[in-house]
Amino acid sequence: MIERRKYLDKLIRKKENGMVKVITGIRRCGKSFLLFEIYHRYLNSIGVDENHIIELALDDDENIRYRNPLELGKYIRSLITDKEKMYYIFLDEIQKVADIQNPYLDGTEYKIGFVDVVLGLMKIKNADIYVTGSNSKMLSSDILTEFRGRGDEIRVNPLSYSEYCSAYNGDKRNAWNEYCTYGGMPLVLMQKTHEDKARYLKELFDKIYLDDIMARNKFLYDKSVLEDLLNIISSSIGSLTNPHKLSNTFASVKGQKIDEQTIAKYLDYFADAFIVYKAQRYDVKGRKYIGSPVKYYFSDIGLRNARLNFRQQEENHIMENIIFNELLIRDFNVDVGIVEQNYRDKNGKSKRRHLEVDFVASKSSQKYYIQSALTVSDENKRQQETNSLIRINDSFKKIVVVKDSIIPWHDDYGILYVGIESFLLDESAMEL
Repeated sequence: MIERRKYLDKLIRKKENGMVKVITGIRRCGKSFLLFEIYHRYLNSIGVDENHIIELALDDDENIRYRNPLELGKYIRSLITDKEKMYYIFLDEIQKVADIQNPYLDGTEYKIGFVDVVLGLMKIKNADIYVTGSNSKMLSSDILTEFRGRGDEIRVNPLSYSEYCSAYNGDKRNAWNEYCTYGGMPLVLMQKTHEDKARYLKELFDKIYLDDIMARNKFLYDKSVLEDLLNIISSSIGSLTNPHKLSNTFASVKGQKIDEQTIAKYLDYFADAFIVYKAQRYDVKGRKYIGSPVKYYFSDIGLRNARLNFRQQEENHIMENIIFNELLIRDFNVDVGIVEQNYRDKNGKSKRRHLEVDFVASKSSQKYYIQSALTVSDENKRQQETNSLIRINDSFKKIVVVKDSIIPWHDDYGILYVGIESFLLDESAMEL
């Protein structure tokens, strides 16, 4: 069993804090297992009785009746019979609970949904509530606001490389290549062959993710456009793009006219389902966000590869995506950095250009500037990778992560060079 210790520790810290714990993340990334197995076992280990742990999987067809918010509230209350000891209530895939119109006695109508049920249950003094969901729009900052400042989000991701290695049964020398190919969806580890792993990842898209998006947005009538857009952004992870560019790509490559507003909406749907994450551009010297274009990264690199039938295996883009995800797992806010450089061309004319920092990772008072590079063994390549970093005049740490297995070292500018596996397996490597 993969312990998912980082997430378990968060749940333990937030236990009985008077807030509803909102556990979000892409479907099949391990949210239910975290709650129903790992956290459940922890509660048992500290003496919580089984009948004080109430679990309800709302995506199970046996529990369809409880997708009615009134039935759900009534059922949970019927199980809370002890007025003294704490009850721990786990509601899995809460977004399955439908909004219903409920008439007042005077004939007027009001809408009731899962937020109302949870707010009602929170009034029970000996109830500690945990909900999971796979759609960020339904479990977003807007919903947390509706919980009146009493919602606490815990974002669960597919397996980090460290978690993946802890459960990997093959030759550890192959772990990195397998992770780069198949990613960190937990059940991938249970599949034996390439065919089985590929089929599983493709079926997640075909039978779960895309169907969920279609079901939630009933006016969508053309699934093929969704699939084509996914394929396009899969082919260009880590590249700057925007709806205008993507609209032009559809016109030139597919011969289809898809307007920018439609593409922007579809991209939001992917982000809402946690399939992709969006990284904004940040002007390091100007300390401001630039706006469009942006970069998109997949929440799981195996899902990205499956979209392309494992044809485009560019190590540099895959490694960059994995580093991005790792920084999110470590609770950093991650942006794409821009450093403006003024220079003179060969004719002496004053010019200006933008140099890119792959990632600006921020958390409270911490900040790191990080470059992803396959290698810096060539001096010209090293200078190219560090050109932006040496022009940042603050004192925050600057790191170049390389694919090679190297002994970490610092150059004359204080820039740290570290191998990718050391970076991923040891969080303290960022402080060397």
